[in-house]
Amino acid sequence: MSQSTTPAPAATHTGLLITLTIIAALGGLLFGYDTAVISGATDSIKQNFVAPLGLHESARISLEGWTISCALFGCFIGGGIGGLVAHWLGRRGGLMVAGALFFLSSLGSAWPEASIGHLGSLLTPLINVFVWVFNLFGAELPHYGFGEVLTNFTGHRIFGGIGIGLASMLAPMYIAEIAPPSRRGSLVTYQQIAIVSGISLVYFVNAGIATLGDESWLHDKGWRYMLASCAIPAGLFVLLLMFVPETPRGLMLKGKNAKANEVLNKLATPEEAKVVLAEIDASLKETSGKLLSYGGSVIIIGILLSAFQQLVGINAVLYYGKQMFTNMGFVGNAAFAQTVIIGIVLVVFTLVATATVDKWGRKPLLILGSLVMTVSMTALGFLFYAYGTSVGAPAVVAVCIYIAGFSLSWGPVVWVLLAEMFPNSIRNKAMAIAVAAQWLMNLIVSWTFNIMDSHSGLTASFNHGFAYWVYGGFSLLSALFVWKFVPETKGKTLEAMHDLWHKGQAKSAAKT
Repeated sequence: MSQSTTPAPAATHTGLLITLTIIAALGGLLFGYDTAVISGATDSIKQNFVAPLGLHESARISLEGWTISCALFGCFIGGGIGGLVAHWLGRRGGLMVAGALFFLSSLGSAWPEASIGHLGSLLTPLINVFVWVFNLFGAELPHYGFGEVLTNFTGHRIFGGIGIGLASMLAPMYIAEIAPPSRRGSLVTYQQIAIVSGISLVYFVNAGIATLGDESWLHDKGWRYMLASCAIPAGLFVLLLMFVPETPRGLMLKGKNAKANEVLNKLATPEEAKVVLAEIDASLKETSGKLLSYGGSVIIIGILLSAFQQLVGINAVLYYGKQMFTNMGFVGNAAFAQTVIIGIVLVVFTLVATATVDKWGRKPLLILGSLVMTVSMTALGFLFYAYGTSVGAPAVVAVCIYIAGFSLSWGPVVWVLLAEMFPNSIRNKAMAIAVAAQWLMNLIVSWTFNIMDSHSGLTASFNHGFAYWVYGGFSLLSALFVWKFVPETKGKTLEAMHDLWHKGQAKSAAKT
């Protein structure tokens, strides 16, 4: 099949295209909101749920890491089942389920001892199995000894994580499947704009809530209001989804060609709709839809893109932002204020990516971001190592440069690639695997950061700098990986991905 050059939709359809993109991208806002809201509640969670257990250091910091990052286990589940959900419920239906789960989780995790909180105990068997497995690997979590309230809390965090995992896969997929090739990169970055907007918004929310009382009030009630505030964007998301259609590709996968044509005619001219409809139909008939129809390289590259997006350390910085700034010497509301600066940098440089991704291409942005993160993370590690908690403003500058590098590259561009790189017939399955891998790595990175940053031995040797050197090393490896293995997808139709990967298979066969 030759590469298509499907024209962009007419200007009269642009308003609807942007509207649908913004609504779908709100799934990313939930992702970002949850990522950052927990950073304001970490100290309260440690004090209310873990400290009373009286554990020794290794078990304590491991349980703290699990309690704060357990939502990511749910994200792994949500990402893993995203393909099935997309197939059976469609992209739109799956996003509605995601929003509903997140709404329930927000209230239940805020009041885990209340009636709604007890719904979290439905996941008790899953939590126990997970803890048992990690105990086998020496994680030293208390064996089934969480207590009812902590179990309810982690159960709801996992429920919310499942919703986020679903939304993180289905939102960029939805956008990619309604967008024309010439604008797909910039439109899919709306997902990342929504993520960083959610992060920035909740930093302001957390900082505002923190000013309502002293530290004792924050540990008693303030953290609850922070987590409960997540229900507002979740409810709005579900409400707006009631007014959006399923994607044309999603409809055709279900055999609803007439309905797909109807949706296409709302997004493009009749002539354009006819061309796109024929291309989708042809691409779905070309392979059996088996996962390895295009070989294993496309799956492996998708997984590694997801893994490196997390191994560079972004969510360790975002989840533990307040803790990180406290280590730099900022205390109380000053630490919250520094997180607001992070939020602003996130938004500004994500907008840079939106403006450049369809002009510069995916690979140049990823490599540039990797190099910026390598330098900034390495420098941050040395600053901590040399100055400890007296590092102050230079460390804030290093973090801002790191955030800028991530925001113009690995933050938005990986989602663009995951949404567009897989051929139509395997997109549901392949993207689910890649997104699940991303969330699993996110869990590992976020959990282990607390260990690397809080363990007395590592702190005595490296003054909190060790973790940042690790992330700097992975940032350098990510640049090498993109340069060597990741193809450029700028300007190609989703249907043309079939040719891209079949050509890769042909080249591999020729070499052998």
